[in-house]
Amino acid sequence: MFKDILIIGIGGAAGSILRYTTGQYISKNYPHAIPFGTLTVNILGCLIIGILIGIFDRHALINPQWKLLLITGFCGGFTTFSTFAAENFQLMQNNQIPQAFLYIALSVILGLMAIWGGLLVAKAIG
Repeated sequence: MFKDILIIGIGGAAGSILRYTTGQYISKNYPHAIPFGTLTVNILGCLIIGILIGIFDRHALINPQWKLLLITGFCGGFTTFSTFAAENFQLMQNNQIPQAFLYIALSVILGLMAIWGGLLVAKAIG
């Protein structure tokens, strides 16, 4: 149990650091009315999780601790749903309702498409 928690923590730390640096870079270099840094991280996280699910489903003999490290840990630390919700709340408080709904729609639609795309990538690489 402790080993699993440690594995998840290592993955989570790596995912969190990458989320922060990616989000900061995108927000600084590509400012927009909606938080594209968080949007980008969440869509990339969906793509990554789709690829990983596809790989783990096709290769059942992979050590389950890799799943803990990469899906539970890394993707859990990398994606940012709570930040997404808080940013939408802030947009709505600032009376930016159309931007909030655009952000929600893009996140959900592109996230689902990215998971589907990730599964296709995993299938293509075998």
